[in-house]
Amino acid sequence: MTLPLLEAIQQRVLLGDGAMGTQLQMAGLEPGGSGEGWNVAHPDRILAIQKRYVDAGSDVLLTNTFGGCRIMLERHDHANDTVAINRDAVHIARQAFDGRPGYVIGDIGPFGGLLEPLGDIPEKAVRAAFAEQAKALVDAGADAIIIETQTSLEELGIGIQAAREAGAPCVIASMAFDVTFDKSAARTMMGIDPAQAAEFMAKAGVDIAALNCGTGIDVLWAAKITKQYRQACDLPVMAQPNAGQPVLEKMKVHYKQTPDEMSADLPELFEAGPRIIGGCCGSTPEHIAMIRQHIDQHNNEHNNERS
Repeated sequence: MTLPLLEAIQQRVLLGDGAMGTQLQMAGLEPGGSGEGWNVAHPDRILAIQKRYVDAGSDVLLTNTFGGCRIMLERHDHANDTVAINRDAVHIARQAFDGRPGYVIGDIGPFGGLLEPLGDIPEKAVRAAFAEQAKALVDAGADAIIIETQTSLEELGIGIQAAREAGAPCVIASMAFDVTFDKSAARTMMGIDPAQAAEFMAKAGVDIAALNCGTGIDVLWAAKITKQYRQACDLPVMAQPNAGQPVLEKMKVHYKQTPDEMSADLPELFEAGPRIIGGCCGSTPEHIAMIRQHIDQHNNEHNNERS
C-alpha cells in the first residue's frame, strides 16, 4: 500500500517530473494552443509524455492542468470542458504509473491576469474558478493539490483556500521568483521575497512550501531559496528549478543545460533539504533520469547514516 504523500517524504526524498509545456510543443501543440484541451482531445499524447517521466524515475507527476481553470480555458473556448479536462488529467497521470507506486498532484496555475483593482478580474471570479478546478481534481482522486508559479500572495491565498475547501489530502503552495539584476536576491514579480512567502504559507496552513520557475532560478538558486524557506518556517519543501538559463535563438527560447550540468549542482540542493525535487522550464525526461540517480544515492546514504 502506498503511503500518503506527507508520510512518504518523511522517509525519503521524492523525485518529481519535468517541464510539460516544451514536451507538448514537441508533440505538436501549435503556438498559443491549449495543451490542457489535449487531456480530452488527445489523451494518448499526454499519457506518452507522462509515461516518459515515470520511466525516467518520477515518483510524482503534476497533472496537465496548469492553465486548467475556467478563466484560462475560456480563452481557448474550452470553458464548458473545465471539469472534464481536470478530471481526465488526473486519470491520465494515474494511468502513466501503470500500477507502480506514485503520486498524482493536481496542478493549479495562475489565472493569467491581475485581480482588481490592479487588473480587471474580480476576486469573486477567481475564487469561483479555483474552487471549481480544485474540486474537479480532488474528486478525480488527486493525492495533493499544488497552486504553482504564483507571484502574489493574494492569488496564492485564494488557491490555498480552494484546495482546502475541496478536501485536498495535501496542499502545496509554490512561488515563482526572479533573481535580481545584481544577483543578490530573489523576489517574485510582485516583490515578495522567499521569507515572506514561507511565512505566509505557514500561516495559511499549507502542507508543503514550494518554489518553481522564474528568471534565473536554476539548481543553485533553488538551494538558496530552499534554505530561506526553511529558516522562515518548519514546512517541508518542494523545489522545481529550471534547466539553467534560457537563450533566444531564431525567436525561440531554448534551455541548453544538459542533464549532467544540471545535476552537478544537486549536492548543494540536497544540503538545503527539500523533500521533493523536480524540474521546471527546460527540463526533460533525460534531466529527470539523471536526477533520479543522484536522489537514489542521497537516499541510500541517508538510510545508511540512520542505520
